[in-house]
Amino acid sequence: MAKKCLYRVTFLNQGKVYELYAKRVSQGDLYGFIAVEGITFGEKSSVVIDPGEERLKAEFDGVQVTRIPLHAVVRIDEVAKQGIAKIVPISGKADEASALVRQIGPFAEAPP
Repeated sequence: MAKKCLYRVTFLNQGKVYELYAKRVSQGDLYGFIAVEGITFGEKSSVVIDPGEERLKAEFDGVQVTRIPLHAVVRIDEVAKQGIAKIVPISGKADEASALVRQIGPFAEAPP
């Protein structure tokens, strides 16, 4: 039986960190973009509804392929199990997300 691949794609979009799960990730046919296909969400039979995941479902409803600019991608992981898709706002606090943005952002300070 063939192994089914599942990818967790983390990227920056409009001041937020998006985390999606997809069945296929490739370089795509547009230079400088990552093509993400088969975006999956949690099971529909779940009693507890996560509002963040519901926003992602609404935003990506009907999308077959989304193309993410390469410079916005934080990381792509091949995972065994699907987690919860989420949107995390980037705050001004010294949390992991804002620290990461300062390190890779276009206006990151050069070391002295």
